[in-house]
Amino acid sequence: MLSDRLSENAPASTHGGATRALAAWSLGGFVVLGLPDGMLGTAWPSMRHTFHQPLSSLGQILLCGLVGNLSTSVKTGALLRRFGVGKLLVFAGLIAAAGAASIAFAPLWFMVLIGSALLGAAAGLLDTGLNTVVALSGRLRLLNLLHGAYGVGSALGPLVITVAILWTSFRPAYVLLIGLELLLAYGWWRTGSHWLPKATDPDDDAVDVVDAVDVPGPAVELDRPHIKLLIALGVLVFFFYTGLEVTGGVWAASFFRGPLGLSAAAAGPAVFVYWGSLTLARFAIAIPKQLPNPATLVRVGCAGGLFAALLIWWAPSVPVVIIAFAVMGATLAPVFPSLVTLTPVRIGSERAQHAIGWQIAAANVGAAGISGVVGIILSHAGLKALGPALLVIAVALVLCNAVLEVLSRSTAGTQS
Repeated sequence: MLSDRLSENAPASTHGGATRALAAWSLGGFVVLGLPDGMLGTAWPSMRHTFHQPLSSLGQILLCGLVGNLSTSVKTGALLRRFGVGKLLVFAGLIAAAGAASIAFAPLWFMVLIGSALLGAAAGLLDTGLNTVVALSGRLRLLNLLHGAYGVGSALGPLVITVAILWTSFRPAYVLLIGLELLLAYGWWRTGSHWLPKATDPDDDAVDVVDAVDVPGPAVELDRPHIKLLIALGVLVFFFYTGLEVTGGVWAASFFRGPLGLSAAAAGPAVFVYWGSLTLARFAIAIPKQLPNPATLVRVGCAGGLFAALLIWWAPSVPVVIIAFAVMGATLAPVFPSLVTLTPVRIGSERAQHAIGWQIAAANVGAAGISGVVGIILSHAGLKALGPALLVIAVALVLCNAVLEVLSRSTAGTQS
């Protein structure tokens, strides 16, 4: 396994300290990973006026970020084996710093698009690399904490942009991002030689993945068509899940400032409620000694997203909509790490090394593609169409996950 090969690089005597240091840098990396995602939606009303772009041009940014992300995420497994995690993450930090600089100092629109592509490429390396290594090493609690840290960055993003806009413009926020990315690159460089000791302490967060979920066992002996179908369905679930999460976060500020009539100063904190609830829920799930069942968390997230989309469509008042976004964030929070956790159980660890890369690539396609399509819809139908759009995405997510669960249970049952 990849995690076994990586752990061989660290001496046993250094495992404890190295594990703590790497966990800290990993959490910091995911905070910074979430920052630009949280910043973009709140920055967009100001950014589009600066560059004289229509509302739908946000789709261009998302598309460039997607192209950059796909160019690296689908190759991350091979890059990990060739270069190791440390070098890969240093490279990711440097690419991200260059992307943030391109946006912060952009004189023309195309520089924003170039910066978005670079940020996407860096995110593909960091996101896929850490998710794969941590998931395969069995560190489920750390995996949940990583996504909680991403939520911290996403929640802080709207606030950082709001302060920057009230000060001058969106640009200082991206200057701050440059410094954070360079700091991360330095941290990866200093600690990369110890990456990644496998957890051996019984009190640590490594657990038996199979015992943590309600699937009879890993479907490692399934025939090729069943494996392909399981992987395809898993890819679809990631596609619609991230599409729902990111579309809600990216367009929330425009929705609050448009149909709901909030000011720029009020819209930022309102969006913070969404990302903040997502963050708090992820950390809360990681606190108990007995981790919740990942399959159950996915079901609750799908149902919660559906209910919240209905409330946003109804939109009887501003407080109700804010509560709806909070419900969506809190219930969707554990879905992504839970889906990653379930992947080795459903298709086997060896296949998961490659499948997780494709799943995260699909998640980024969903984040950029669905958000971009929704932007085109909103530019023609108006921002009030956000609620119905979120509902359609949520329904698709519920259906795909239901089919995936049925197939996983039936195929695993045939092996028992």
